[in-house]
Amino acid sequence: MLKIAAVGLTALFVAMSPAAYAEDNSPGKQSRLSAAEPETITDLRIEVVKAALQLTPAQEKYWPAVEDAIRTRAKHRAARLENLMDRVSDAQDSDPIELILNRNPVDRMQRRADALAQRSADLKKLADAWQPLYQALNPDQKRRFALVRIIAFRAVANRLSGGPGMQTSDYDDEE
Repeated sequence: MLKIAAVGLTALFVAMSPAAYAEDNSPGKQSRLSAAEPETITDLRIEVVKAALQLTPAQEKYWPAVEDAIRTRAKHRAARLENLMDRVSDAQDSDPIELILNRNPVDRMQRRADALAQRSADLKKLADAWQPLYQALNPDQKRRFALVRIIAFRAVANRLSGGPGMQTSDYDDEE
């Protein structure tokens, strides 16, 4: 029971950590995470999952593939978000009428298709990495895994997504 409480507190810490990175959110000012902050968040998330699972030496051999898949997925997500923020920033500097007149729906569909293909490949890599480890977990480890995923990762996803209406599907079934 003490271990579950410790994992829950750690999950709460990870869930609240993005608040520490927030900049001044006064009107007209956007907050962006620095390049190192998504890595820090990913490191914390990985530590929480690994601590919650309390892997045996036999299970440890599966962990490097899982950690690599988590890091790869987080890196690609950060790159997509940075690209989006750059496009939004460029659009804010442009004339709204020109933007509307010069929209290219085919380019948007191509960008969206590329992003979905990357997310699909990342999720497939993550699922493939988790499969042998998950099969080796005992029922207690599976329950702890579910608890951490529900508490920590949904809270982190909601904080990073910017609130309601934003997609948080990057974190669905992630860890």
